[in-house]
Amino acid sequence: MELHELDNILKTVGSESNSVRPKTLIKGISCNSQDIQEGFLFIAIKGYQQDGHRFISKAIENGACGVIGEKKITDLSVPYFQVDNSRNALSIISNHFYNFPTNGKIMIGVTGTNGKTSTSYLLRQVLEGNGFSCALFGSNKNIINGKSYPTVNTTPNLLEINRLLARSKDDVVVIEVSSHALTQYRVEGICFDYALFTNLSQDHLDYHGSMEEYFLAKKKLFEMLKDEGKAIINTDDLWGEQLARQLEDENIPTLAIGENEKNDVKLASYTTNPPSLLLKENNENISIRPSLYGLHNMYNIAMAYGTAKQIGVDTKGAISAIQHFQGIEGRFALTELSNGATLVVDYAHTPHALINCLNTVRENSEGKLIHIFGFRGDRDPGKRRGMVSISSEMSDRYILTFDDLNSVSPDEMKNTLISYQERYGNDKGVVITDRTLAIEEAVKMAEMGDWIVITGKGHEKYQQHHHYPVTNDEEAAIYLTKAKD
Repeated sequence: MELHELDNILKTVGSESNSVRPKTLIKGISCNSQDIQEGFLFIAIKGYQQDGHRFISKAIENGACGVIGEKKITDLSVPYFQVDNSRNALSIISNHFYNFPTNGKIMIGVTGTNGKTSTSYLLRQVLEGNGFSCALFGSNKNIINGKSYPTVNTTPNLLEINRLLARSKDDVVVIEVSSHALTQYRVEGICFDYALFTNLSQDHLDYHGSMEEYFLAKKKLFEMLKDEGKAIINTDDLWGEQLARQLEDENIPTLAIGENEKNDVKLASYTTNPPSLLLKENNENISIRPSLYGLHNMYNIAMAYGTAKQIGVDTKGAISAIQHFQGIEGRFALTELSNGATLVVDYAHTPHALINCLNTVRENSEGKLIHIFGFRGDRDPGKRRGMVSISSEMSDRYILTFDDLNSVSPDEMKNTLISYQERYGNDKGVVITDRTLAIEEAVKMAEMGDWIVITGKGHEKYQQHHHYPVTNDEEAAIYLTKAKD
């Protein structure tokens, strides 16, 4: 792709010309000035912490052959393209630069507040177990041609997606699509064959403002379906039911998942300990014995099963793959501790996810439930009261502790935790700000048959330094249990 081609490519995002465009080959694209090399195109994006326009000079110094931005700038030594939206421009240009690498692949987007990761991994397992090679982009990692790559966001921007897919030989691509990604044009330009909606509950309202706006952000994924594309929706969720009605009015084909007899894939029954799921599809009973626990995971299984059947996987193959699925790092990850207690590490960070997690423990345990959790700095304070109330009701003991502080000071977060404990908690709860000391206290409390549940971070590594030399929740619990022994 050459620099002079950008005027035509960027017409849809209001590009304005301010100089002659030389026939210069663009050797690469980046929105990070530090990654710019000779012949690269720099795209200046105004973020929430940094404004890329401040680094235009640095990008040119590093060899940028051209710059795209939203501000009116006239005095650069390289061609400058002013657009209405740099994020959108990044997606559009990356499609052209990498020659539309999603073309020819089955594209699947998975959105919802909870269950995106579990559903995506389940679906990949079913597809890979039945002859389809499957790439995956998600909050745990990205997987291309069977090789894993680290990820920063739940959904990377399209430049990163296209960069990886340009060398992908996979038949299918599954992308966890967050509401942030949809409003920030991170998947703009992708046409999806299937769009999945798991559920919607309170989260990210500091960003979206209201549940209605949050819902509309999620709905954008279904506006990106191909003409022959299909929606797969959990209609037991009230927002999912609303979405299904709206898509029906828009003549978008939908596969409905839920307990109602009218659903295409019906959850007929579920038992626990050991888990057993009965689905009904076309009046046929589908019996599955998964290794996953919890009703919420049965919905994730049904979503993955229904989608895989649409792609061409037969019933027997889908059942076999689901029954061999061993779970996901940081999603209700179980570890038997040396003191006889069971450890659960889970990513649950919303009231709805917390209820699912703690309910699942209650279904499978007669011992004490000791819960450790906290709140991320700069993130949706509106859900915190509910989470403290849920834990105080459902746990035998709970400890409020630090999660990622981000820009919030330790003193401020400590005072926040104390205020929530005093206002919404009960005498079951305490505040221990150091996360590893909180886990140590839980280990001291736990006896044979008890469950220690640590939520909020899942597999993620600690951002703060803590008292003990460990990097994540699971490592901390194992280390501290051995130390106690």
